[in-house]
Amino acid sequence: MNKHTTEIVKQGLQKRYNAERRFRAYGMFAILISVSFLAVLLTSVIGNSVPAFQESVIELEVDLSQDNLGLSANPTAEELFNGSYENAVKAASYALFDISGRKEKRAIRDLISSGAWYSVRDAVVADPSLLGKPQKLWVLASDNADLYMKGIVTSDMPETARRLSDQQVQWLDELISSNRIQKQFAYTFFTSGDSREPETAGILAALKGSLYTLLVTILLSAPIGVMAAIYLEEFAPKNRLTDIIEVNINNLAAVPSIVFGLLGLAVFLNFFEMPRSAPVVGGVVLSLMTLPTVIIASRAAIKAVPPSIRDAALGIGASQIQTTFHHVLPLAMPGILTGTIIGMAQALGETAPLLMIGMVAFIADVPQSITDPAAALPVQIYLWADSPERGFSYKTSAAIVVLLTFLILMNAAAVMLRKKFERRW
Repeated sequence: MNKHTTEIVKQGLQKRYNAERRFRAYGMFAILISVSFLAVLLTSVIGNSVPAFQESVIELEVDLSQDNLGLSANPTAEELFNGSYENAVKAASYALFDISGRKEKRAIRDLISSGAWYSVRDAVVADPSLLGKPQKLWVLASDNADLYMKGIVTSDMPETARRLSDQQVQWLDELISSNRIQKQFAYTFFTSGDSREPETAGILAALKGSLYTLLVTILLSAPIGVMAAIYLEEFAPKNRLTDIIEVNINNLAAVPSIVFGLLGLAVFLNFFEMPRSAPVVGGVVLSLMTLPTVIIASRAAIKAVPPSIRDAALGIGASQIQTTFHHVLPLAMPGILTGTIIGMAQALGETAPLLMIGMVAFIADVPQSITDPAAALPVQIYLWADSPERGFSYKTSAAIVVLLTFLILMNAAAVMLRKKFERRW
């Protein structure tokens, strides 16, 4: 009888062990599938972003004489800024090859970026000693020439399948053989704002717009959210009113972000007439969206502090306010910081609320304050993804990589702060 009972127990244990092993295998399989999808996504995005981190430049010998630029003998700063640099760049591009016809001139101009003369102007304004004689300067190539330099468009493709004619391909090959066109790191991508031309488009304006928006968001949501959490957890009486407030806070955390955008459109733009497409409005809207996350995370961190800490402080004569701010809050601060940073990371990646308040507009100028018109990094990605030019698809992936980098850094900072300051009891 005992032997039979022992066998039954062993069989039952074996079944439980087998079930546990299957459960672990299912879990490992699920993790493997998730990691595989993530790896495919990151590989695709990063691989597609590589061309955007390089740009092609062409060497031109630009005549910077005062007569050619329409300047006086001793030009003022304003005259230097308003010189005829565009015509000078066009003439320099014609001099690359022996061309004279209108069609050929248009074809050679298509190999030079339409914004190339800006770099020539900036070089002259920065160093007026360049005036008076021809200077060899490197200027941006057009998007079509850039794609050819990166091997995305090749001469083997039929002429109807590319936006470069056979003559333009021949000119580019000659420039390559004479080392007058080359690739370099895409400084323009990080130092310029948005543009209609892919080769001159950059993320600086969107990046500063996101930073200004996050600045407003954290200045509003962090102190208000933490104070609300402290009140609800430490001071608020437990009655029906506070129960309703808690339920509404939890519900607000699940509200779609576009609803907050509609709120911002109706209240801040239409009623208070705040500036459209400004980081200050975006920050206020995102702070409303982030507040529930900050409050919930802060309350959880405060609740995790052992009651013995409060009892000890009250036992030695501390008031409730002293107990909260001198003992409970410092111990809960790692969790509060973690929740705040995660809330900011969530706000950084939001697009829908910003679209509703007009931050989807084309903004080429870099914002200088929170009231200047600006775009945001997620919105910039949305705009570029909708552009038909092929060069913008690579810019889109590169901007996604930059956004992911910031999100990873913010989440890593949250983990590091939690590990460094966390107290275990």
